Amino acid sequence: MWHVLAMVAISIAVSVVAYMLAPKPKNSQNMQAQELREPKAEAGLPVPVPFGEIMIVSPNVLYYGDVASFQYEVEA
Repeated sequence: MWHVLAMVAISIAVSVVAYMLAPKPKNSQNMQAQELREPKAEAGLPVPVPFGEIMIVSPNVLYYGDVASFQYEVEA
């Protein structure tokens, strides 16, 4: 029975040492959340044609589905 307790104590000690030696992340703000821009729909803007894997930061939106709003009256 004592060997089981010794193995548990060794595994806890190794886990604590691994946690203390792990690299700590740098405290930096998420720049992607601050760089978000709304899409535009303006005539005359060039339409980007991406090749490969790329992020288009501010796209020119040509069509965005059937967007509609409906107003309902509910009796209380």
